[in-house]
Amino acid sequence: MEATANPGAGAPAEGRPRPRTLFDKLWDAHLVGRRADGRELLYVDRHVVHELHAPHAFAALERSARPVRRPDRTVVVQDHTVPTRPGLALRSDNIVATEAAAARLGVPVVATDDERHGISHVVSAERGWALPGATLACPDSHASTVGALGCLAFGCGTSELVHVLATQTLALTRPKSMRVRLEGRPGPGVGAKDLALHLIRQLGVAAGRGHVVEYTGAAVRALDLEGRMTLCNLSIEWGARSALIEPDAQTLAWLQAHAEPPAGRRWDELAAGWAGLRSDDSAVFDAEHLVDCEGLAPQITWGTDPSQTLGIDEPVPDPGDDATPGAARLRRALDYMGLEPGRPLRGLPVQRVFIGSCANARLTDLRAAAALVRGRRVAPGVQALVVPGSNTVKRLAEREGLDRVFTDAGFEWHRSGCSMCAGANGETAAAGERCLSTTNRNFENRQGRGVRTHLVGPAMAAAAALAGCIVDVHGLAPVGGGAA
Repeated sequence: MEATANPGAGAPAEGRPRPRTLFDKLWDAHLVGRRADGRELLYVDRHVVHELHAPHAFAALERSARPVRRPDRTVVVQDHTVPTRPGLALRSDNIVATEAAAARLGVPVVATDDERHGISHVVSAERGWALPGATLACPDSHASTVGALGCLAFGCGTSELVHVLATQTLALTRPKSMRVRLEGRPGPGVGAKDLALHLIRQLGVAAGRGHVVEYTGAAVRALDLEGRMTLCNLSIEWGARSALIEPDAQTLAWLQAHAEPPAGRRWDELAAGWAGLRSDDSAVFDAEHLVDCEGLAPQITWGTDPSQTLGIDEPVPDPGDDATPGAARLRRALDYMGLEPGRPLRGLPVQRVFIGSCANARLTDLRAAAALVRGRRVAPGVQALVVPGSNTVKRLAEREGLDRVFTDAGFEWHRSGCSMCAGANGETAAAGERCLSTTNRNFENRQGRGVRTHLVGPAMAAAAALAGCIVDVHGLAPVGGGAA
């Protein structure tokens, strides 16, 4: 890994425009004005709200007797508190409160039985709410997911949510720019989740703080669009403010195949305006990193933050003595996870497997897991569930028969929603269980009090469910031959 920091581009030659990054172009195109406190007002093209925070924001707006500025550019989805288990009512107190307030304020709400229902960061792409060159705000830290389309998206807190509802702008300190090049050819079966975990391990959980990251390099270009969404999704886990990938031919092809264009428009017509959505060749970034991915093996977290990651063949690290920097933090992670230094993760028994979340619940993720599961059975003592990221993903997966592949093997097939990612709907694991999860966070108690979460890609999660322990996915080829 190499890293450089750049103080700035300097003045451009007289009469020539200053070279700009993709981030600069998107920010400048949406800049409304500058506040006295130094923050800048950024116009928001689309505002996607979910029901976890909406009731508080709507109540604050009503108390101040302000209307929603652009209800036509705002939409409410319901994902965090929606029960996904079959047979349960798709209701929660947050959903009830959100629907009532949205009706009073004239904001559209996507019903849970609507085809458009799903996790906000999944449906924003499917529905064409997130577009190349546009801006998007969402009260969730993983809004950067849609940066894979070349859409500049920001997560916001409750007070910022109220500001967007009232003004259709965000008041932000302008972030710095960073370019991260992922180069080299990863090993077989290694996907976007592995790239993201490897990157976080190399750079640390705070390296992106205050920056909007643009991903480039051969390993990024080789990813399909859904893999790029996974990469952008995990940018928040190493501190980035948001993330972007330059739109290309793959972007247009994915949108044409999966998403809805804005009313009265065609994708090819829209794409004609995307030609300049790239960083200029001589644009200078505030910081740059080069991450070597050559021969990368499947990755898995061992600890309680995403930087505590290993290749599947590596042993658990030794924190060293008390004089070693960070030793106390590593020792606490080892204790919480019930691990011994120097021992492999392979072979550790697993009690729970979760395939879902805004990081890995798209159709390609489910296909990757189903390719291993087909014709096999979940190991005794393992509870494994699959939760599609949207009703559209669920419908398409069922059309391909993926639901039967999973249920025949002993997996639970749930309705779409956030489910076990944060457990806001009550779907959690039990204390002491070891869980292999395709989510984006492995913090203490994240998936239930005392739950030991290991982050992995979909194929690694599926392999563990079948083996009953942590295994290298390459040791489990699909039935009928072929590589995983």
